[in-house]
Amino acid sequence: MRGGVCVLLLIIVAGCRPALHLTALQLGRTLNADNTVANQTTRFKPDDAIYAAALSAQTGSSTITARWSYNGHVISETSKSVSYKGQGATAFEFKNAGDFPAGDYKVEILIDGESAASRDFKVE
Repeated sequence: MRGGVCVLLLIIVAGCRPALHLTALQLGRTLNADNTVANQTTRFKPDDAIYAAALSAQTGSSTITARWSYNGHVISETSKSVSYKGQGATAFEFKNAGDFPAGDYKVEILIDGESAASRDFKVE
């Protein structure tokens, strides 16, 4: 019985990780194999792919949300539950059925529902 309790306690402790802490927000047209952004930019063409990567440097588990806005109005939101041992990168793709309209955009990253970073960008 005692051994079973110890195993259960180890499973519970191993599953409890602190919340992630965002260290950087990257924005660009392509992703690297590790989910970081290659060639960061804040200027896009209407037919470009648009990616954001939320980087964390320490072990943790959280729900990371990318909230995308156009001209001040939220138009898309995607969440991912992630758990990293050490550093990690969580990538999000901003999608549109056709070309993106020209204008001012913003991506905001939330960690467990709390705003952690944002970046303004333009489609020209």
